[in-house]
Amino acid sequence: MLLSANCKINIGLDITARRADGFHEISTLMYPVRGLADTVELTPVQGPDAVFTATGLPVDCEPERNLCLRAYRLMQREYGIGAVRIHLHKVVPFGAGLGGGSSDAAAVILGLSELFGLGLDAGRMEGLAARLGSDIPFFVRNVPAIATGRGEVLTPYSLDLRGYWLVIVKPPFGVGTAEAYRGVTPHLPARSLADRLAGGVARWRGEVANDFEPTVFAAHPQLAALKEELYNIGAVYASLSGSGSALFGLFDREPGMLDGWGDLFVYQSYIG
Repeated sequence: MLLSANCKINIGLDITARRADGFHEISTLMYPVRGLADTVELTPVQGPDAVFTATGLPVDCEPERNLCLRAYRLMQREYGIGAVRIHLHKVVPFGAGLGGGSSDAAAVILGLSELFGLGLDAGRMEGLAARLGSDIPFFVRNVPAIATGRGEVLTPYSLDLRGYWLVIVKPPFGVGTAEAYRGVTPHLPARSLADRLAGGVARWRGEVANDFEPTVFAAHPQLAALKEELYNIGAVYASLSGSGSALFGLFDREPGMLDGWGDLFVYQSYIG
């Protein structure tokens, strides 16, 4: 069974409070980017346990810590499923704020439900996904949604970006979640994210921000420069995505060429 595990971008990210459990309350719009995706292959095998292999971009952790295997083990504990070979072909860069690992885990949950005839509904799979990570439930339904709580409380949001060009850029380094949260001061915005988004893409530049940017840009000035470069080549809106090192720009015409982009990961697509 082959599954596509696409990434996402965050449009706006408000960090509104620190929780008693050590996490933060956030509000962010998650938007799926279907053209940039890992591939997850699930194959039933004989034996007592799952086998994990990977190709493509180097996987940045030991196999036992990989979210694909963690998702399998959760499903095995809950439903007693048989062994599988999980092969991950990695395309989405890690440490980017694009949710690649989260999407891979959701693909495993979705695929195992189908492969073993479990018939799990979306709500049940979202609940399982939330036990593994805050971003993972989003990829179960994989539609634009405003995420609140730790990021696991999802409210579908109607957003149509057809007709825009999307550019995603990422330098060779990543940014860890702990690093991104360091120095962040939670605050309640005067207007909700949904209200600010409703103004339309042309107004987002002055109204829709990612609260990680001041901290991350101070530590990595190259990212601030990349955001400015996206505006220089014609972006209507540009932002850091999530807490990682990827930035994206939305363009109402085909974008120009980034200066000095040779060492960057670059993804460009027309949203048709």
